[in-house]
Amino acid sequence: MESTGSKTLVTAGEIVVEIMATEVGQTFMEPGSLVGPFPSGAPAIFIDQAARLGQRCGMIAAVGDDDFGALNVRRLELSGVDVSAIARLPGIPTGTAFVRYAADGGRAFVYNIPLSASGHIATTPEATALLARADHFHVMGSSLFSPAVVAVVEDAVRTVKARGGTVSFDPNIRREMLDLAGMREALSSVLASCDLFLPSGAELFLFTRAQDEAGAVAELSDRGIATVVLKKGAEGAVHYHRDGRTAFPAFPVREIDPTGAGDCFGAGFVCAWLRGAPPAECLQVANACGALAVGAKGPMAGTGTLADIRALIAANGEAGS
Repeated sequence: MESTGSKTLVTAGEIVVEIMATEVGQTFMEPGSLVGPFPSGAPAIFIDQAARLGQRCGMIAAVGDDDFGALNVRRLELSGVDVSAIARLPGIPTGTAFVRYAADGGRAFVYNIPLSASGHIATTPEATALLARADHFHVMGSSLFSPAVVAVVEDAVRTVKARGGTVSFDPNIRREMLDLAGMREALSSVLASCDLFLPSGAELFLFTRAQDEAGAVAELSDRGIATVVLKKGAEGAVHYHRDGRTAFPAFPVREIDPTGAGDCFGAGFVCAWLRGAPPAECLQVANACGALAVGAKGPMAGTGTLADIRALIAANGEAGS
Protein backbone atom coordinates (compact mmCIF):
# COMPACT_ATOMS: atom_id res chain seq x y z
CA MET A 1 0.00 0.00 0.00
CA GLU A 2 1.55 3.27 -1.14
CA SER A 3 1.16 6.64 0.50
CA THR A 4 -1.48 9.01 -0.86
CA GLY A 5 -0.88 11.06 -3.98
CA SER A 6 -0.67 14.78 -4.61
CA LYS A 7 -4.33 15.57 -5.24
CA THR A 8 -6.15 17.93 -2.87
CA LEU A 9 -9.32 16.71 -1.19
CA VAL A 10 -11.85 19.16 0.28
CA THR A 11 -15.09 18.73 2.22
CA ALA A 12 -17.58 21.10 3.86
CA GLY A 13 -20.06 20.79 6.67
CA GLU A 14 -20.71 20.54 10.37
CA ILE A 15 -18.16 20.56 13.17
CA VAL A 16 -19.45 19.65 16.62
CA VAL A 17 -18.31 18.35 19.96
CA GLU A 18 -19.73 15.01 21.03
CA ILE A 19 -20.59 14.27 24.65
CA MET A 20 -21.44 10.66 25.48
CA ALA A 21 -23.43 8.81 28.10
CA THR A 22 -21.12 6.41 29.93
CA GLU A 23 -23.64 3.62 30.61
CA VAL A 24 -25.58 1.48 28.14
CA GLY A 25 -29.29 2.12 28.62
CA GLN A 26 -28.71 5.53 30.17
CA THR A 27 -31.29 8.19 29.28
CA PHE A 28 -31.21 11.97 29.13
CA MET A 29 -34.41 12.22 31.19
CA GLU A 30 -32.47 12.32 34.45
CA PRO A 31 -28.94 13.25 35.57
CA GLY A 32 -26.24 10.78 34.58
CA SER A 33 -22.55 10.40 33.95
CA LEU A 34 -21.19 11.83 30.70
CA VAL A 35 -17.79 11.83 29.01
CA GLY A 36 -16.42 14.37 26.56
CA PRO A 37 -16.20 16.72 24.79
CA PHE A 38 -14.75 14.92 21.79
CA PRO A 39 -14.13 16.61 18.41
CA SER A 40 -16.74 15.36 15.95
CA GLY A 41 -19.05 15.98 12.99
CA ALA A 42 -19.26 13.54 10.07
CA PRO A 43 -17.29 15.62 7.52
CA ALA A 44 -14.78 16.59 10.22
CA ILE A 45 -14.17 12.92 11.08
CA PHE A 46 -13.85 12.14 7.37
CA ILE A 47 -11.27 14.85 6.71
CA ASP A 48 -9.34 14.06 9.90
CA GLN A 49 -8.96 10.47 8.74
CA ALA A 50 -7.90 11.58 5.27
CA ALA A 51 -5.21 13.86 6.71
CA ARG A 52 -3.97 11.10 9.02
CA LEU A 53 -3.42 8.98 5.91
CA GLY A 54 -1.19 11.69 4.48
CA GLN A 55 -3.76 13.09 2.05
CA ARG A 56 -3.49 16.79 1.18
CA CYS A 57 -6.86 18.10 2.32
CA GLY A 58 -8.89 20.95 3.76
CA MET A 59 -12.34 21.76 5.15
CA ILE A 60 -14.89 24.53 4.75
CA ALA A 61 -16.77 24.98 8.03
CA ALA A 62 -17.59 27.30 10.92
CA VAL A 63 -17.17 27.03 14.68
CA GLY A 64 -17.87 29.33 17.57
CA ASP A 65 -15.16 31.46 19.12
CA ASP A 66 -15.22 29.17 22.14
CA ASP A 67 -13.40 26.22 23.71
CA PHE A 68 -15.40 23.66 21.72
CA GLY A 69 -14.44 25.32 18.47
CA ALA A 70 -10.79 25.62 19.50
CA LEU A 71 -10.75 21.93 20.47
CA ASN A 72 -11.95 20.88 17.03
CA VAL A 73 -9.74 23.19 15.01
CA ARG A 74 -6.67 22.19 17.00
CA ARG A 75 -7.39 18.50 16.42
CA LEU A 76 -7.82 18.93 12.66
CA GLU A 77 -4.74 21.14 12.37
CA LEU A 78 -2.59 18.65 14.29
CA SER A 79 -3.77 15.88 11.97
CA GLY A 80 -2.66 17.91 8.94
CA VAL A 81 -5.95 19.39 7.70
CA ASP A 82 -5.86 22.82 6.03
CA VAL A 83 -8.10 24.77 8.44
CA SER A 84 -7.81 28.13 6.68
CA ALA A 85 -11.47 27.98 5.55
CA ILE A 86 -12.88 27.14 8.99
CA ALA A 87 -14.42 30.42 10.21
CA ARG A 88 -14.46 31.34 13.92
CA LEU A 89 -17.71 33.16 14.64
CA PRO A 90 -18.02 35.25 17.82
CA GLY A 91 -21.33 35.13 19.63
CA ILE A 92 -22.50 31.86 18.04
CA PRO A 93 -21.73 28.54 19.80
CA THR A 94 -19.98 25.55 18.27
CA GLY A 95 -22.39 22.70 17.53
CA THR A 96 -23.00 19.90 20.03
CA ALA A 97 -24.15 16.30 19.89
CA PHE A 98 -25.10 14.33 22.99
CA VAL A 99 -25.31 10.58 22.42
CA ARG A 100 -26.67 7.68 24.44
CA TYR A 101 -26.48 3.95 23.76
CA ALA A 102 -29.18 1.26 23.82
CA ALA A 103 -28.67 -2.39 24.77
CA ASP A 104 -29.30 -3.48 21.17
CA GLY A 105 -26.40 -1.35 19.93
CA GLY A 106 -28.56 1.53 18.74
CA ARG A 107 -27.79 5.17 19.48
CA ALA A 108 -29.92 8.26 20.07
CA PHE A 109 -28.73 11.85 19.75
CA VAL A 110 -29.63 15.32 20.96
CA TYR A 111 -28.16 17.80 18.49
CA ASN A 112 -27.60 21.53 18.30
CA ILE A 113 -26.35 21.96 14.74
CA PRO A 114 -28.66 24.18 12.61
CA LEU A 115 -28.68 26.91 15.29
CA SER A 116 -24.94 26.64 15.93
CA ALA A 117 -22.00 28.08 14.02
CA SER A 118 -22.37 25.19 11.56
CA GLY A 119 -25.63 26.75 10.40
CA HIS A 120 -23.65 29.81 9.29
CA ILE A 121 -21.15 28.14 6.96
CA ALA A 122 -20.49 30.37 3.94
CA THR A 123 -18.29 30.49 0.85
CA THR A 124 -15.81 32.95 2.31
CA PRO A 125 -12.75 34.24 0.44
CA GLU A 126 -10.76 31.57 2.30
CA ALA A 127 -13.18 28.89 1.12
CA THR A 128 -12.93 30.14 -2.46
CA ALA A 129 -9.13 29.98 -2.27
CA LEU A 130 -9.26 26.42 -0.90
CA LEU A 131 -11.64 25.28 -3.64
CA ALA A 132 -9.34 26.78 -6.27
CA ARG A 133 -6.79 24.14 -5.20
CA ALA A 134 -9.25 21.25 -4.93
CA ASP A 135 -9.11 18.19 -7.17
CA HIS A 136 -11.90 16.34 -5.37
CA PHE A 137 -14.86 17.36 -3.20
CA HIS A 138 -16.57 15.03 -0.73
CA VAL A 139 -20.18 15.55 0.39
CA MET A 140 -21.82 14.19 3.54
CA GLY A 141 -25.61 14.10 3.36
CA SER A 142 -25.79 15.03 7.05
CA SER A 143 -24.33 18.42 6.11
CA LEU A 144 -27.30 19.38 3.94
CA PHE A 145 -29.39 20.48 6.92
CA SER A 146 -29.97 24.11 5.95
CA PRO A 147 -30.36 26.13 2.73
CA ALA A 148 -27.19 28.10 3.55
CA VAL A 149 -25.04 24.99 3.80
CA VAL A 150 -26.69 23.44 0.74
CA ALA A 151 -25.70 26.54 -1.23
CA VAL A 152 -22.08 26.20 -0.09
CA VAL A 153 -21.96 22.51 -1.00
CA GLU A 154 -23.61 22.96 -4.40
CA ASP A 155 -21.25 25.85 -5.21
CA ALA A 156 -18.26 23.69 -4.25
CA VAL A 157 -19.49 20.79 -6.39
CA ARG A 158 -19.91 23.08 -9.41
CA THR A 159 -16.50 24.68 -8.87
CA VAL A 160 -14.60 21.42 -8.57
CA LYS A 161 -16.42 19.75 -11.47
CA ALA A 162 -15.81 22.80 -13.69
CA ARG A 163 -12.09 22.42 -13.03
CA GLY A 164 -12.21 18.77 -14.16
CA GLY A 165 -12.27 17.41 -10.62
CA THR A 166 -14.36 14.63 -9.10
CA VAL A 167 -17.03 14.36 -6.40
CA SER A 168 -17.86 11.66 -3.89
CA PHE A 169 -21.09 11.44 -1.91
CA ASP A 170 -21.89 9.61 1.33
CA PRO A 171 -25.64 9.95 2.13
CA ASN A 172 -24.93 9.48 5.87
CA ILE A 173 -28.48 10.41 6.70
CA ARG A 174 -31.19 9.17 9.01
CA ARG A 175 -34.58 8.68 7.41
CA GLU A 176 -36.24 11.31 9.60
CA MET A 177 -33.93 13.95 8.11
CA LEU A 178 -35.53 13.37 4.71
CA ASP A 179 -38.53 15.36 5.90
CA LEU A 180 -36.48 18.54 6.33
CA ALA A 181 -37.43 21.22 3.81
CA GLY A 182 -35.39 20.87 0.65
CA MET A 183 -33.42 17.83 1.88
CA ARG A 184 -34.52 15.38 -0.82
CA GLU A 185 -33.91 17.94 -3.55
CA ALA A 186 -30.43 18.71 -2.21
CA LEU A 187 -29.52 15.02 -1.94
CA SER A 188 -30.73 14.37 -5.49
CA SER A 189 -28.77 17.33 -6.82
CA VAL A 190 -25.53 16.09 -5.27
CA LEU A 191 -26.17 12.52 -6.40
CA ALA A 192 -26.58 13.67 -9.99
CA SER A 193 -23.11 15.22 -9.90
CA CYS A 194 -21.17 12.55 -8.04
CA ASP A 195 -18.58 10.20 -9.51
CA LEU A 196 -18.34 7.96 -6.45
CA PHE A 197 -21.38 7.01 -4.34
CA LEU A 198 -20.80 5.56 -0.84
CA PRO A 199 -24.11 4.45 0.75
CA SER A 200 -24.45 2.33 3.89
CA GLY A 201 -26.88 -0.58 3.84
CA ALA A 202 -30.45 0.56 3.09
CA GLU A 203 -29.23 4.01 1.99
CA LEU A 204 -28.65 2.35 -1.38
CA PHE A 205 -32.42 2.34 -1.91
CA LEU A 206 -33.13 5.96 -0.93
CA PHE A 207 -32.61 7.08 -4.51
CA THR A 208 -33.87 4.11 -6.54
CA ARG A 209 -37.10 2.33 -7.32
CA ALA A 210 -35.39 -1.07 -7.22
CA GLN A 211 -35.64 -3.05 -3.98
CA ASP A 212 -32.75 -5.43 -4.58
CA GLU A 213 -29.03 -4.61 -4.52
CA ALA A 214 -28.20 -5.51 -8.11
CA GLY A 215 -31.22 -3.65 -9.46
CA ALA A 216 -30.45 -0.52 -7.44
CA VAL A 217 -26.83 -0.48 -8.60
CA ALA A 218 -27.92 -0.95 -12.22
CA GLU A 219 -30.40 1.93 -11.89
CA LEU A 220 -27.71 4.22 -10.48
CA SER A 221 -25.31 3.20 -13.25
CA ASP A 222 -27.95 4.06 -15.87
CA ARG A 223 -28.13 7.53 -14.30
CA GLY A 224 -24.41 8.05 -14.87
CA ILE A 225 -22.94 7.16 -11.47
CA ALA A 226 -19.84 5.24 -12.46
CA THR A 227 -18.85 3.77 -9.09
CA VAL A 228 -20.96 2.60 -6.15
CA VAL A 229 -19.37 1.37 -2.93
CA LEU A 230 -21.85 -0.26 -0.56
CA LYS A 231 -20.85 -0.34 3.11
CA LYS A 232 -22.18 -3.42 4.91
CA GLY A 233 -20.72 -3.05 8.40
CA ALA A 234 -19.59 -6.40 9.79
CA GLU A 235 -20.13 -7.97 6.36
CA GLY A 236 -17.49 -5.78 4.77
CA ALA A 237 -18.09 -3.74 1.61
CA VAL A 238 -18.74 -4.17 -2.10
CA HIS A 239 -17.45 -2.09 -5.02
CA TYR A 240 -19.62 -1.89 -8.14
CA HIS A 241 -18.41 -0.53 -11.45
CA ARG A 242 -19.24 -1.19 -15.08
CA ASP A 243 -16.13 -3.38 -15.11
CA GLY A 244 -17.54 -5.69 -12.44
CA ARG A 245 -18.11 -6.36 -8.76
CA THR A 246 -15.45 -6.59 -6.03
CA ALA A 247 -16.15 -7.54 -2.43
CA PHE A 248 -13.87 -7.37 0.58
CA PRO A 249 -14.58 -8.74 4.09
CA ALA A 250 -14.52 -6.68 7.24
CA PHE A 251 -11.59 -7.00 9.61
CA PRO A 252 -12.43 -8.72 12.90
CA VAL A 253 -12.54 -6.18 15.70
CA ARG A 254 -14.09 -5.69 19.14
CA GLU A 255 -16.49 -2.79 18.82
CA ILE A 256 -16.10 -0.09 21.47
CA ASP A 257 -17.75 2.89 19.77
CA PRO A 258 -19.31 2.78 16.26
CA THR A 259 -19.43 6.56 15.84
CA GLY A 260 -17.37 7.67 12.86
CA ALA A 261 -16.69 4.22 11.40
CA GLY A 262 -18.49 4.95 8.12
CA ASP A 263 -16.81 8.36 7.86
CA CYS A 264 -13.37 6.79 8.32
CA PHE A 265 -14.23 4.05 5.81
CA GLY A 266 -15.17 6.71 3.28
CA ALA A 267 -11.94 8.62 3.82
CA GLY A 268 -9.86 5.50 3.41
CA PHE A 269 -11.62 4.57 0.19
CA VAL A 270 -11.53 8.05 -1.34
CA CYS A 271 -7.82 8.53 -0.56
CA ALA A 272 -6.90 5.21 -2.17
CA TRP A 273 -9.26 5.83 -5.11
CA LEU A 274 -7.74 9.26 -5.78
CA ARG A 275 -4.30 7.74 -6.29
CA GLY A 276 -5.70 5.13 -8.69
CA ALA A 277 -5.54 2.03 -6.48
CA PRO A 278 -7.52 -1.00 -7.71
CA PRO A 279 -10.93 -1.68 -6.11
CA ALA A 280 -9.75 -4.50 -3.83
CA GLU A 281 -7.00 -2.31 -2.37
CA CYS A 282 -9.39 0.63 -1.92
CA LEU A 283 -11.81 -1.64 -0.04
CA GLN A 284 -9.02 -3.12 2.04
CA VAL A 285 -7.77 0.29 3.17
CA ALA A 286 -11.33 1.51 3.79
CA ASN A 287 -12.29 -1.54 5.84
CA ALA A 288 -9.11 -1.19 7.89
CA CYS A 289 -9.94 2.46 8.63
CA GLY A 290 -13.45 1.50 9.70
CA ALA A 291 -12.15 -1.31 11.92
CA LEU A 292 -9.72 0.97 13.71
CA ALA A 293 -12.46 3.57 14.18
CA VAL A 294 -14.83 1.27 16.08
CA GLY A 295 -12.04 0.06 18.35
CA ALA A 296 -11.63 3.37 20.21
CA LYS A 297 -13.90 5.55 22.34
CA GLY A 298 -14.49 8.88 20.65
CA PRO A 299 -15.39 9.84 17.05
CA MET A 300 -11.80 10.66 16.01
CA ALA A 301 -9.95 8.55 18.57
CA GLY A 302 -9.57 5.67 16.13
CA THR A 303 -8.53 7.51 12.98
CA GLY A 304 -5.45 5.62 11.85
CA THR A 305 -2.20 6.56 10.16
CA LEU A 306 -0.78 4.71 7.17
CA ALA A 307 1.42 2.79 9.60
CA ASP A 308 -1.64 1.75 11.62
CA ILE A 309 -3.45 0.61 8.47
CA ARG A 310 -0.45 -1.37 7.22
CA ALA A 311 -0.09 -3.07 10.60
CA LEU A 312 -3.74 -4.11 10.72
CA ILE A 313 -3.63 -5.43 7.15
CA ALA A 314 -0.42 -7.37 7.84
CA ALA A 315 -1.92 -8.91 10.97
CA ASN A 316 -5.05 -10.12 9.16
CA GLY A 317 -3.85 -11.12 5.69
CA GLU A 318 -5.00 -9.68 2.38
CA ALA A 319 -7.83 -11.86 1.08
CA GLY A 320 -10.65 -10.34 -0.99
CA SER A 321 -13.19 -11.80 -3.42
